[in-house]
Amino acid sequence: MVHLLITQKVWPVAGTFRIARSALTEIHTVWVTLTDGHYQGRGECRPYARYGDNVESVTAEIEALRPRIEGGMRLRELQFALPPGPARNALDCAMWDLEAKRQGTSVTALLPAPPPQSRQTAFTLSLDTPEGMADAAIAAKQYPLLKIKIGHEHGLECVRAVYAARPDADLIVDANEAIAPDELHNFYDQVAHLRIALIEQPITAGTERVGQLPQGPIPFCADESLHTVDDLAALSSFGYRAVNVKLDKCGGLSAAHALMQRAKADGFSVMAGCMVASSLAMAPMMILESYADYIDLDGPLLLAKDCEDGLVYDKGIIRPPSAALWG
Repeated sequence: MVHLLITQKVWPVAGTFRIARSALTEIHTVWVTLTDGHYQGRGECRPYARYGDNVESVTAEIEALRPRIEGGMRLRELQFALPPGPARNALDCAMWDLEAKRQGTSVTALLPAPPPQSRQTAFTLSLDTPEGMADAAIAAKQYPLLKIKIGHEHGLECVRAVYAARPDADLIVDANEAIAPDELHNFYDQVAHLRIALIEQPITAGTERVGQLPQGPIPFCADESLHTVDDLAALSSFGYRAVNVKLDKCGGLSAAHALMQRAKADGFSVMAGCMVASSLAMAPMMILESYADYIDLDGPLLLAKDCEDGLVYDKGIIRPPSAALWG
């Protein structure tokens, strides 16, 4: 018999986290805890308004499955019981964690996947004025890979300001759908000579056309446009050459494992990404780091506080999670 506990958490942000569509001072997440009397498994999800989710809707989705979960639902059944999204993510990760502890092994061994290694993670600079972002880039001098959040206004100026402030850093430019399609080619031409690794989700998901994205030295990365394996073929036809895989979009570790392998096989570069949340939400994706070309798991670094037994970060290097945290 398994007992299900659903807990809503509030995490204060370190300052304000701004992107093109929102500005947040706190983050709301949902924790799932599964216990069998001897062992405990946990998972965290971050419901995201962009996809029509909130903590109440996600809690209700999970609660509706309580009889089946407490009756012994297995991981495979879960994949068909809920659609891709945060509710399935939290449950999926909690089930993996519980099973690993029951068997006295690791999630890595159960998947199976290569043992995770310490990796360089991107560090995110919130949307601000060009001057503000330049100052933030200088303050983040210990991070050699910076993700820049830009909006419709002054986006190009922000990129140039950060590049001038930190010419030593590799940059990921994340527009969060804020660039107008008729401005995209000019934007690309203006930044193509800079030290940019990726341009992430420049235009609104679902509005892309075949061959619409410019092709050149900087690949475009799909974020809001990517949820499951079924999206990959269309993304390739639009011109995306990289994808940002997030547990809360695809629906958990099980789906992310399959999605990352398929994306690599299809020729995409892969980013292991996250919503802003605690270390418990990052840990399962860190287990899959071997499938990722880029790691963007800085969520806890953007919070004023983290959960207990949180991930260890050292000058942008993120270490694999401890067994006390997850997995």
